[in-house]
Amino acid sequence: MPMRSAMPELLPFVPVTIQPFGEAALVLSVGVSLVLQRRLWAAWHALREREPQVEWVLGMGNLTGFFDPLAIAPARVEKAIELAWQGSDGAESEAGKRVEIPVVYGGEAGPDLDAVAEHAGLSASATIECHAAAEYTVYCLGFLPGFAYLGGLDPRLACPRRASPRIAVPAGSVAIGGAQTAVYPLASPGGWQLIGHTDAALFDPYRETPGLLSPGDTVVFVPVAR
Repeated sequence: MPMRSAMPELLPFVPVTIQPFGEAALVLSVGVSLVLQRRLWAAWHALREREPQVEWVLGMGNLTGFFDPLAIAPARVEKAIELAWQGSDGAESEAGKRVEIPVVYGGEAGPDLDAVAEHAGLSASATIECHAAAEYTVYCLGFLPGFAYLGGLDPRLACPRRASPRIAVPAGSVAIGGAQTAVYPLASPGGWQLIGHTDAALFDPYRETPGLLSPGDTVVFVPVAR
């Protein structure tokens, strides 16, 4: 399947591309910003309705369609993506819910807080204040059930992932990885910098809606004492 450079005539100021990902997937890449992500949400909802036989996976700045090429032609999937992206221009997304997450910062709850503070050139208390001051937007879900990639991190707190990932990160760990922050909903290996911990259940398989957060939701972290 040839590489495609899609739709430059449609969006001349946005580097939008559709490219193959193996023989059975196509990826729409649009770059990372909240405006573009909102359009991706709209396209994602539309494609799930129009082409339910394709598995649509929303990412941060991208949308991937996995399909059986023996059951559906790649050209049809590509056209569906093009139309959905065009249709997303000006689409209004539904307002997400606002979720406050209590966080114990630092100490055993956040063993990497000092490292993040040092990288940012801030004190630990200023780092906590900075992290808790922002309102974050759920861009997409992935990695683990209920794992929400949150945009809106203060650029000063952007921090590389750990050189040596941990074998086991406790569930509820509040972390920073690059320019994003997140909460580990389940215990798992991980390389993000751990700055705090919450008892909030980000994922509960026995809940009617297992995941606490959805794309478009707003998240606020509230510091609490140990």
